[in-house]
Amino acid sequence: MVNRTFLNVAKYLVGLESRAQDIYEHLSMGRNVIICMVGIFETGGIGKTTIAKEIYNKISYQFEGSCFLKNIGENSKVGGLIQLQKTLLSEILGISLDFHDIDRGINVIRHRLCSKRVLLILDDVDELVQLETLAGALDWFGLGSRIIITTRYQHLLNISKVDSKHELKILANDEALKLFSLHAFEKDEPLDEYVELSKQVMQYALTVVGSTLKDQSIHQWKSVLNKYKHIPDINIQSVLRVSYDGLEDNEKDMFLDIACFFKGGPLADVIKIFDNCGFFPNYGIQRLIDKCLITVDECNKYFWMHDLLQYMGREIVRLQSPKEPGEHSRLWFHEVVRHVLEENTGTNKIEDIIVEMPKGEETIILSPEVVVQMKRLRVFINRNARFSSGPNYLSKGL
Repeated sequence: MVNRTFLNVAKYLVGLESRAQDIYEHLSMGRNVIICMVGIFETGGIGKTTIAKEIYNKISYQFEGSCFLKNIGENSKVGGLIQLQKTLLSEILGISLDFHDIDRGINVIRHRLCSKRVLLILDDVDELVQLETLAGALDWFGLGSRIIITTRYQHLLNISKVDSKHELKILANDEALKLFSLHAFEKDEPLDEYVELSKQVMQYALTVVGSTLKDQSIHQWKSVLNKYKHIPDINIQSVLRVSYDGLEDNEKDMFLDIACFFKGGPLADVIKIFDNCGFFPNYGIQRLIDKCLITVDECNKYFWMHDLLQYMGREIVRLQSPKEPGEHSRLWFHEVVRHVLEENTGTNKIEDIIVEMPKGEETIILSPEVVVQMKRLRVFINRNARFSSGPNYLSKGL
């Protein structure tokens, strides 16, 4: 109990307490259940991760070891499944184990944990191989263990044959209004003169819009709402775009960089890059956090943003030139990067490039003049690519 580490949960848990309690009851904590696996699914943004954190904080002390593996879908692409296996073992056992292939990791998990009563939460799983690699069978864990899986894909829970699965429903109208009001007014209900406007805004968005309108006058509220009303075929991306459009230029650059490159990235390293780019990150990052466009994890070490916001940021870049990626300000998708570099179609609009090729990809054939036109290039990240030669020119701002 003394050494427990609590996970940071959302500031406002409107409507989630009852949902968490329902899932907690299906974990059968007070019963002599051998091993229990529970799945939580929803389309995204309703609160499955928050609920899983709340349950983790409530029951983790009852186990010999516990682990909350967050953002598995994203982290498996960044660090790989082997690193997730190592993290799982390290958090539960308190020691670091070294191995270099997935099958070996599976054997270590099974051997080391088969006699331990553990709590394991696998958050935001998006592929079956992730489940097979981290919790492939119940007999990997000791009697009394509990495994909780959160995902956007119900079929993964059907395949993995969980003991029970729970679909999170969207908030009821009164819950949604309360959550919006807490973000906008820090009160359970809107101020009297804002009630009708609040109900109109509720048609479009909650957290992002609520945070954007905080401390604004009623005239500013009406102005923002008027923008939403004039968006044709209104959708959530359009609503989120209004929040982006309200940013300063440096803040827009940081938001797009995080969406295209640095989601899940280390805070200290990214701030150093932003500082060298002249973005004044200490102020700008806080502005993005205040607008709920990004978050920083509970240890204050990593950036994060919702999938919808990341998609919006990347779409903003794509729409800069839908048919010619060499006109984009940022390049991140490996096929596009290869095309632009090998075909020498880059322009002075390109500011950032990340090269992250799939394993086994052939060497990228470069012309020495490949970056001559990229006079605004300020960030170039190469994770694993091989090049036929180096460029004979580099931007002064790189």
